[in-house]
Amino acid sequence: MIPIALQTELTAYFHADIGKITPVYGGDINRAARISLADGRVVFAKWHALPPVGMFPAEAHGLQLLAQANALRVPAVFFFGENHLVMEWLGRGETRGADVARRLGEGLAQQHRFTREVYGLPENNYCGLTPQVNTPAADWVAFFGENRLGAQMTLAAQNNRLPVQRANRLEKLIAHLGDFLPAHPPASLLHGDLWGGNWLVTAAGEPALIDPAVYFGHREADLAFTELFGGFPHAFYEAYRASWALDAGYNERKDIYNLYHLLNHLNLFGESYGSRVDAVLKKYV
Repeated sequence: MIPIALQTELTAYFHADIGKITPVYGGDINRAARISLADGRVVFAKWHALPPVGMFPAEAHGLQLLAQANALRVPAVFFFGENHLVMEWLGRGETRGADVARRLGEGLAQQHRFTREVYGLPENNYCGLTPQVNTPAADWVAFFGENRLGAQMTLAAQNNRLPVQRANRLEKLIAHLGDFLPAHPPASLLHGDLWGGNWLVTAAGEPALIDPAVYFGHREADLAFTELFGGFPHAFYEAYRASWALDAGYNERKDIYNLYHLLNHLNLFGESYGSRVDAVLKKYV
């Protein structure tokens, strides 16, 4: 059941009574529902009884920022609070075929051309349930070393998931990141958490992005994560590269970018991800 306070806010915002409420499953953090209003409109709501501070406002801002790029479909935000977010219901298409995958690749390349002068974001947000540090920096190596790998390393130490050898290798990799990563690639608008569950096909057959962890950074970080757990057809990669070719050396760098997400999973879910973290570290150190 939707919280009473959220129901009250829904009826006041839309000036309509609530009709049918259909639970939507798939996420492991929040509760969600498709809400049909009495006047025929349909919206999507997600809520959490005790969310991390600022989680829903940060997600709303991320969606609004992605919409500014005017590249890929994202749900429009209606309103949000500390415990909830209400947005456009996009519906669900039937298939992730080659055509929609190509449009996703082309759209992501267009989104990545939406750039700023510095890396990061004026405010922090979340990657899943993990606070994501976005302190702006003019140097990409410094940003990624401090705000991505360094921040996860601190969490891993606090969570007792950083044995001595892992810690030593991670420290060495951070110290020598400049040997592997470019210092000043274009600061592209990134989705930030682009795994297969965070894109969908709308009822109109369009590719759409959801659940962002946005910041401005090297576009390869988004591309690398699409490869970590799968969920993106071959046509997606062909279309992206046709729209904006990747620089030489991407295949040698992508595991470093995915190390951020592997460390995040190590912190969130435990040592089952430890061997994958260690394999990446051994590769570079």
